Amino acid sequence: MLAALEAVTKEIITVTNETYINAESVCQLLAEIAKLGLVNPITLVLDNARYQKCALVQNYAAALNIELLYLPSYSPHLNLIERFWKFVRGECLNSNYYEKFPDFKQAIDNCIRNAHTEHKDELESLLTWNFQSFKNITISAV
Repeated sequence: MLAALEAVTKEIITVTNETYINAESVCQLLAEIAKLGLVNPITLVLDNARYQKCALVQNYAAALNIELLYLPSYSPHLNLIERFWKFVRGECLNSNYYEKFPDFKQAIDNCIRNAHTEHKDELESLLTWNFQSFKNITISAV
């Protein structure tokens, strides 16, 4: 599953398959975002996965007028969608058993589809734009 999180409303746009996430999957997600017809500039925050940085994705995003913003390596804490995935894992995986794969898929789908309404307060605190800054700090030798 590949998803984008709307940072203000906390709504989720997803693309699902049962194989691997690749550049074509990212382009599908870009197309879903473009279908929303948003009038504001769109910036999609991504990590540094190769399939997200390839020419196919960059060219497709440019054609859709979607800006791609790549986070520094090893900084998933800066990406709100990573915090959301942690929430989904907690809701759907921790202490839950699914006898059949379709049940597992349905639980994840329900969690994602309803999270911005059923877990609104929890997501408001989890998906905050407040990040810790390391400016003006002093590091002491030990």
